[in-house]
Amino acid sequence: MNVKQLDLSRRTIALAAALIGTVSLVIGAHAALNMRAIDAAKAVSTDQITGSIGQTSRLALVIGNGHYPDASAPLTQSINDARALSSSLRKNGFDVDMVEDATKDDMVRAVNRLKSRIKRDTVVMLFFGGYGVQAGRESYMLPVDAVIWKESDVRRQGVSIDGVIDMMKEQGAKAKLVVVDASRRNPYERRFRSYSHGLAPISASDNALILSSASPGKVVDDGKGEHSVLVSEFLNNLSAKGSAESVFNKTRVAISRASEGDQVPTVSSSLLEDVHFDAAGG
Repeated sequence: MNVKQLDLSRRTIALAAALIGTVSLVIGAHAALNMRAIDAAKAVSTDQITGSIGQTSRLALVIGNGHYPDASAPLTQSINDARALSSSLRKNGFDVDMVEDATKDDMVRAVNRLKSRIKRDTVVMLFFGGYGVQAGRESYMLPVDAVIWKESDVRRQGVSIDGVIDMMKEQGAKAKLVVVDASRRNPYERRFRSYSHGLAPISASDNALILSSASPGKVVDDGKGEHSVLVSEFLNNLSAKGSAESVFNKTRVAISRASEGDQVPTVSSSLLEDVHFDAAGG
């Protein structure tokens, strides 16, 4: 091998070594960046998880339906009740979605919005004021665009209260609070051959608390006040300190006494822990 060949070989080796070194640096830098990205992602994930611990979200869906085409007069109390209750719940730390004069599509969308936001630590409340009808031993909230001529229309056009409660349970809600002010004599009852007055019993599934304006199968007439009797008493007791179960029971007792037993709301509970309306109470 002559001198020129030897010099060429040395330069080739040097270039190869430099190229290998550069590639190694690139690979090393890429790996380092990947590790940093993975570590950063873990940090964000950990922050999100630890940040949610101990933070109980509080959601409420409030529906007030008053203007039904089949009714002889609007239910003005239902709208007033929804607005007043929404205001009170917001003051108590609830994130409230309020819907007035909701059609079937409005109600379905509202329930879906609620569903998308429920987490395992969420306290969820549902309020419905308007007309309710029982069909097949199940109670349905009626939208303002419902066209009811037979019992099957109720199941098709109404929104099942039990179905909404089941959804809350499936989403893992911490607690489920339900107030139903719909035991009114509705404009559809004469269209049914076999008709059941009032609402059916609403079962309190796991960790649920339910208040209905009357006993199962009973109907009540609206008074002349700005708010229904149920919501008036409920708001009075909501401002007092105490558990949600205490608020519901005090409301039931107050209405029963004021009406001398003519109107006896129903309270059913399967709560496993104390739940408070005021944010400071838990």
